Amino acid sequence: MGGPKFVQYFLPVIEALKELGGSGRPSEVRNVIARQLNISDQERTELLEGGAPRFDNQVAWARFYLVKAGFVDSSKRGVWSISDKGREIESLSLDQALSIFQDVRSKFQSEIDSPSSESQQEETVEETIAPNDTAISDDSSYRKKLLEVLLELPPQGFERLCQRLLRESGFEQVNVTGRSGDGGIDGQGILQINPFVSFKVLFQCKRYKGAVVVSQVRDFRGAMMGRADKGIILTTGTFTSDAQKEAVRDGAPPIELVHGDKLLDMFENLELGLTPRTVYDIDLNFFRDFQA
Repeated sequence: MGGPKFVQYFLPVIEALKELGGSGRPSEVRNVIARQLNISDQERTELLEGGAPRFDNQVAWARFYLVKAGFVDSSKRGVWSISDKGREIESLSLDQALSIFQDVRSKFQSEIDSPSSESQQEETVEETIAPNDTAISDDSSYRKKLLEVLLELPPQGFERLCQRLLRESGFEQVNVTGRSGDGGIDGQGILQINPFVSFKVLFQCKRYKGAVVVSQVRDFRGAMMGRADKGIILTTGTFTSDAQKEAVRDGAPPIELVHGDKLLDMFENLELGLTPRTVYDIDLNFFRDFQA
């Protein structure tokens, strides 16, 4: 098949959004696609030279072109949603997907970084980081910068920041341990549910660009066995589908997984390190009354 490989994900993105009820977080969409196409954890953790997971990047490119073609709505606050046009799609051949890619590229060439020749364009786009939501919606432009700030923190600084985040979220006696050889446990805290019930919680902080895999969740659970009622893994990256299943496995202590999108949501909701500002939209209808 000619053209970039990510066009194979055009239909899976649409089908995943349909399965999710019409909208979903990027991580949810990726997990549905990985399940439907039997994509292994190894494939999901393969990285580009720039450090981004290849699978995630190809799905993001697919979504970018689907937005431009009108099959997916422009996202706000990290949610992808299907359009009425997208709902009408029942099947899509690879030739049709390639045609969509070529039509969009010809119309929106200025928004897509590319070399001069068409063959070079298709080879290069596979290895470039896909435009995120900020390329389509300026409302969430700060999220990309915030994620960059988090990734640039030293490991100890990120652990202390997660400690602050947990405190702001209602945890008490939150301490960072960060001891080597402690099974990856970075800290602990107490969550007071009511005057009678409280839980001891252990947490782990992973300043990742890629995905946390199932073995890492298992290792963390092994380290927390007999020491806490619950565990939390916070990451700037994502979790593979197998890692998510392991976190809620029957008969094992539950582990809450906080992926990058959710982590940014928490900073936003708590206004932690973020200063809100008012943005005004112009009501053109109001001014039309004064044009006569």
